[in-house]
Amino acid sequence: MLDVHRLRIFRSVVATGSINAAAANLGYTPSAVSQHIAALQRETGLTLVTRVGRGIQPTAAGLALADRIDEVLDRLGSVESLVADLRAGRHSSLSIAYFPSVGSAWMPTVVRTLLREFPTIRLRLSLRDDLPVDPAERADVQILVERDDLEPGPGTRAHHLLVDPYVVVLPRTHPLADRPSIELVKLADEDWVDNDTSGGWCRRNLIEACRAVGFAPPFRVEAHDYPTAIAFVDAGIGITVLPGLAARNLPPSLVSVPITGPTPHRNIYALVQTTVEDTPPVRAVLAALRQCAGARSGERPSG
Repeated sequence: MLDVHRLRIFRSVVATGSINAAAANLGYTPSAVSQHIAALQRETGLTLVTRVGRGIQPTAAGLALADRIDEVLDRLGSVESLVADLRAGRHSSLSIAYFPSVGSAWMPTVVRTLLREFPTIRLRLSLRDDLPVDPAERADVQILVERDDLEPGPGTRAHHLLVDPYVVVLPRTHPLADRPSIELVKLADEDWVDNDTSGGWCRRNLIEACRAVGFAPPFRVEAHDYPTAIAFVDAGIGITVLPGLAARNLPPSLVSVPITGPTPHRNIYALVQTTVEDTPPVRAVLAALRQCAGARSGERPSG
């Protein structure tokens, strides 16, 4: 069994590149740090550092071990957090992952609701667009998008929150700005501002809708996020088409108009781990999300 304390000391030595620096950071003497490194080398049967002049240099084995130590310390940190929660009487924690436009539109309400109802809950929030392949890396609740139905894997349930149709954002002075809706094909000759990465799901969804009516979006500028694209439109560079949720807080000089013929859209889901689905915090999260979405939730059972 490797000594975790020695692993921490070794990781500090590798990070600082010096036994003296690691000793200063950890509050030890250089002699004590050297003794711990020597003991770790005996435990592993590996040469982890070599002398270079007056200093040391990690070997290839030492660098490989240092990389793996990061994973160990991360997991140990989670265990230590759990112990701290239990000692303090905090009996629950919750992880939530979400994509950017939901972060600004919904998450403040969701977090405020949770902290009001569960003041001692520990929240772990993360920003991500994709669903991790490894189930062990998934959040308790992840808000994500699909074009149509989401097929959850074993141990998860998908709660439908919202059908989010796309809109065009353009200046209030634009000739089309006062229309109740705009056919997608009417935008074919406009200067377009992209708002997603080249492989982004929302971009592919939009391009397929444009191809269905016989044109490819003539992107004049390629931005990789919604706020930047909206800022470009405000600067008079062109128009941008994006999900309605991303166009909720526009500058006064801009307006969003619904797209028709066809209407690109995305479905927003909350993917919940069934092991925590019936807990009070998760029920509160789903209720807050449904309130934000302003739509009745639907469900698809896990496969």
